[in-house]
Amino acid sequence: MPGAVGVDFVPGCEVVRYDLAYERATDFIWQALPLAEKLQVKIGIENVWNKFLTSPLEMRAFIDQFGSQYAGAYFDAGNALANGYPEHWIEILGQRIVRVHFKDYRRAVGTANGFCDLLSGDVNWPEVIHALRSVSYAGWITAEMIPPLPFYEHCPEVLIHNTSRAMDAILAL
Repeated sequence: MPGAVGVDFVPGCEVVRYDLAYERATDFIWQALPLAEKLQVKIGIENVWNKFLTSPLEMRAFIDQFGSQYAGAYFDAGNALANGYPEHWIEILGQRIVRVHFKDYRRAVGTANGFCDLLSGDVNWPEVIHALRSVSYAGWITAEMIPPLPFYEHCPEVLIHNTSRAMDAILAL
């Protein structure tokens, strides 16, 4: 997470002025880059619900300012629905994407309670897969699932099986 201006679902979360959050995040990445380059570890900046870097154009410009292959995007498909369309983010970020989270979300809910099982939300998975292929993404894809309670209160292990089957289906699109 690159920084935060505010996080509505975290009670008492400090609100930071946008320009200050941008400055802090930029300074931190500049400080971390020499070690990342030395260790050949990529810094993945995730699009999250933090009122910061809210568009793919802004995320792209933020990453590009560093001019390093070790600064990139950790793209989250479900999080992108808060401000747009995941497939647009993928196409705009392109080769800057270093890792991907699969997560689904129901827009009509409008809060963090809208995160749901893969394939049961509003992510247009055929378009997401098409976009990932069009930018030649070949890295890891992980499911980021909200904790199983209260939805899987009695048999939480079912979430693992459902997620695995859903990912197989999505990747086969």
